[in-house]
Amino acid sequence: MGRIPDDVIRIVRDRVDIVGLIGRFVSLKPSGRNHKGLCPFHSEKTPSFLVSPDRQSFKCFGCDAGGTAITFLMRIENLSFPEAVRQLGAELGIEVPDDGPGERGVSERVTEANAIAQALYREALRAPGNPGAAYLERRGIDAATIERFAIGFAPDSWEHLARALRERGIPAGVAEQAGLVAERRSGGHYDRLRGRVTFPIRDVRGRVIGFGGRAVALGQEPKYLNTPESPVFRKRESFFGMPDALEPIRRLERAVVVEGYFDLVALARAGIDGALATCGTALSSEHARQLRRRTRRVVLLFDGDEAGQRAIERALEVLLPEEIRVHAAVLPGGLDPDDFLAQRGAEALRELVDSAPAALEIAIQRAVARGTGSPAEKADAVGRLAPLLALVPGAVECSAWAERVALAVGTQARHVEAAIRAGRRGEDPQAAVPIPVRRVSAADERKLRLLARALLDHPDLSDRAPLAQALAFAPGHPLVEVAVRLAAEGERDLEALASELSPEARSQLFALAVDEPLEGGLEAAAQALSALERYFHDRDEREVQRGLTERMRRGDPDAIAILHEKQRASEQASARWHEHEPPTELRGSSRR
Repeated sequence: MGRIPDDVIRIVRDRVDIVGLIGRFVSLKPSGRNHKGLCPFHSEKTPSFLVSPDRQSFKCFGCDAGGTAITFLMRIENLSFPEAVRQLGAELGIEVPDDGPGERGVSERVTEANAIAQALYREALRAPGNPGAAYLERRGIDAATIERFAIGFAPDSWEHLARALRERGIPAGVAEQAGLVAERRSGGHYDRLRGRVTFPIRDVRGRVIGFGGRAVALGQEPKYLNTPESPVFRKRESFFGMPDALEPIRRLERAVVVEGYFDLVALARAGIDGALATCGTALSSEHARQLRRRTRRVVLLFDGDEAGQRAIERALEVLLPEEIRVHAAVLPGGLDPDDFLAQRGAEALRELVDSAPAALEIAIQRAVARGTGSPAEKADAVGRLAPLLALVPGAVECSAWAERVALAVGTQARHVEAAIRAGRRGEDPQAAVPIPVRRVSAADERKLRLLARALLDHPDLSDRAPLAQALAFAPGHPLVEVAVRLAAEGERDLEALASELSPEARSQLFALAVDEPLEGGLEAAAQALSALERYFHDRDEREVQRGLTERMRRGDPDAIAILHEKQRASEQASARWHEHEPPTELRGSSRR
């Protein structure tokens, strides 16, 4: 390889803006005469990476990396010294001597092949009557949007691109390394993308490093196809939307992340800047580190279906360890951003993104929606959320989220914190959540026994049984467990029923089975259940009043106003109770 003259190297080094170059990869902030940011070469939470514009150099005091702009580019993009000098020279308009194609590195040749392919795809989209243009028109993509994202079209031809690359002096091996063509078993090469709208994937310096292709014909599979990884294209760290998103991310101190190319196009059409899309993969730890170097706030905008909800939780797993504040905008009714824009308009989409709640709130709602009525369900919900909370780095923030989960699930914060600690030790978080058994008085136990007794004798009364109140009053109590199972199963063989109960509940079931039945038959049992419901209602009201009294005793300024409101609610609830109280005469079974 020929040697680049020293004076050319010196001119490149002197003219390059090192702050601007490194700023494409790292969010830099002024710090005296220097600029400071998170080091891109090792994981750190506190910035120790300094850039000096005066000396045209950088230094990390965490991993000891240091050097000039050329050194930085060599390390960040895995380039040789001549490759780095030539790339910077090309950007600065400085001619760097080139001894011929053999001297140039693989990365340079792959990048050149991608540039030729992009020009060819753009030209093909402008050709009259091509199906790519018709497809984009059907999707409402106008000429300005096509130009903004440099969208192109890969003709439905086996050798359209392969032939053009060959004619322009790109060896077949280089085109294959770029992922633009594939080798035939019979010899020769064919185009990998055919009959597809193309999206150029660029790096932070604007160079095309890969392509995404969307099928335009009905039945064409797969619907989306990306070029494979190459010396310059690594999917786990690449984003569609670079480098245009860098300045808005810096200015807004926020990045919006979506899953697809057309999702990002929809955001741009709605006037939402600073958006990035993954390239056919889920968010990875490499993506997270790329984002963390540029912002501490990320808004996820994924599809509103079940898969989208799961994707939010997976994204939290990689973003939270990087101390990123993650928000999530939930699209309703299974819509994707493109559908939402078409149905609700640009303003509604902007509002959805700007008001996105914390993504952990979405995860909490998802866990609670599966049920928290029984003690076991509470333990399940905490067990599902604890691994995510264990990734929240700050002790204060983690403790606040533990309290939030405890409130949503209906348990104590110390139990949530125990599950978090178990998860961090590599243990099962769910096993660390105790299933509480409330201590009840002898009088209350008689009432619970009456509940179970009535359901054992009269399964048809299960819809009148105050099971929710009993679960809230004495979660985990064996008699409540028996009552819930009886209401769910109805008339069944006792042995089969007992096999699904805990040992304590099984003992209570057989004790009830040998007791004398309730006197008065079906009518008496129905009246007993109504009385129990009223008892639990009154008990709840008394607990509310005691809580408010304690708040007033502590001097809570809002307690009096809340007490007045609760009193009105209590009076209304009491009136409704008397209005809808069941009659003492039963007309047959209550089940319809």
